[in-house]
Amino acid sequence: MHKQIFLLVLTLTIASVISKSFAQRSVYDTIKSYAEITPEGDTIPIAWLPTVQVNTKMPEKWKKYWAEWTRLRNAVYITYPYAKRAGKIMNEINAKLVNVTDRKQRKAIIREREAELRREFTSKLSQLSVYQGKVLMKLIFRETGSNCYEIVDEYKGGFTAIAYQSVMFFFGTSLKQNYDPNDKDKAMEAIVKDVEKMYGYKS
Repeated sequence: MHKQIFLLVLTLTIASVISKSFAQRSVYDTIKSYAEITPEGDTIPIAWLPTVQVNTKMPEKWKKYWAEWTRLRNAVYITYPYAKRAGKIMNEINAKLVNVTDRKQRKAIIREREAELRREFTSKLSQLSVYQGKVLMKLIFRETGSNCYEIVDEYKGGFTAIAYQSVMFFFGTSLKQNYDPNDKDKAMEAIVKDVEKMYGYKS
């Protein structure tokens, strides 16, 4: 009899411990989580991990790349408005010259707008570096479809174009700066697109 009573008490004790254990689990073992329901109807839990910042030294090749890119970006920001304005004037000159065959009349048209270009740009362009001047010549090609050698040759004659080209040679550059937006000038073209969006220029 005593043995049966002992087993009953033991069973009740075990049952009480187990029930308390389940009660505690229902409170402390439940974790709330965000979830996403897939198109198939499955529920997948979602969690956001804290941001981890990793700092390291930049390799030399990337330092060089970003230094060159920053230099190019600054040059484009400075020179693009000049190229845009100069290109507009040159395109207007070319449009007037299309059906003009008389040399004196052509020179008169060129001189009229040349004076405008000098007044507007001489003081500003004299402050550019050689590198910025090189970028400007590329952007003028972008706006007009002609390099600066061809423009000088058309407006001032071949002798003047050769003389200017010789001067450019001593500065380590050339009037014959072409523009290739799909290859060697791809980075410049991307920067120009950003400038156009930022300031509302139209291509």
